[in-house]
Amino acid sequence: MDFRDNVQEVLPVSCTLHSSFLERSVRYDVYLPEKGLSDRCPILLVNDGQDLVTMSFETILQSLWGEQLIGQVLVVAIHAGTQRRMEYGTVGEPDYLGRGAKAGLYRNFILEELLPVVHAQYPATIGAEIGVAGFSLGGLSAMDLVWRHPDIFHTAGIFSGSFWWRCLSQEHPFYSDGKHRIMHNRVRNRVLGRSPRFFFQCGALDEPNDRNRNGIIDSIDDTLDLIEELIKKGVPRATHIYYLELADGKHDVASWARAFPFFLRWNYGQ
Repeated sequence: MDFRDNVQEVLPVSCTLHSSFLERSVRYDVYLPEKGLSDRCPILLVNDGQDLVTMSFETILQSLWGEQLIGQVLVVAIHAGTQRRMEYGTVGEPDYLGRGAKAGLYRNFILEELLPVVHAQYPATIGAEIGVAGFSLGGLSAMDLVWRHPDIFHTAGIFSGSFWWRCLSQEHPFYSDGKHRIMHNRVRNRVLGRSPRFFFQCGALDEPNDRNRNGIIDSIDDTLDLIEELIKKGVPRATHIYYLELADGKHDVASWARAFPFFLRWNYGQ
């Protein structure tokens, strides 16, 4: 059976899962084609899944599948809760204001609660590759999850990632980009085995800040610096890293909606 021949309509299914780790009910939307999935269908988890509703994500998938530009993928869009700034971040290391203190609990929710349920609901995904994507702080969370667990996750898709995340305020007299950006330190200090793949998107209008006054906004500087750290670790630039910069891209859902098809084609292209 050819999966592409059976694509008719993308039907997002809204689900709710109570998390004992997060002590709340978590809504997630599953995007799948009407005719179902073939065996070993990849999973893509998306932080800030509520943003996919805003960007009419089903029309993006419908277009790509209709033109046979990507293969099958089961997208699980995880809606953020009221504790978003505490649940997203870097596991075990909150930022200098204590944000991200529940990132470890969110990781546990993904690994021990959500993924087993998804596999049970959609057995065709068992044994298939798993990716994590996200926007802004959700992108930082995606990067951290994939980097920490390359044995589980295959790909990270990061849109306007919050790679400024730091353990010391940039206003502190001893602050240094080279010492206090948490995600950069994590990449720098880990011995890499199997390498996941990384997609990064930035917009030239993401923000106005330029803390080192080099004429490049911080979000782009932080992302490019992180890419350099990955390359130093041996991540193959040509096959495992994709960088997309939108000249008119902003820190908003509309810009991420424009960038998402690039990620899907790069990672799930036919």
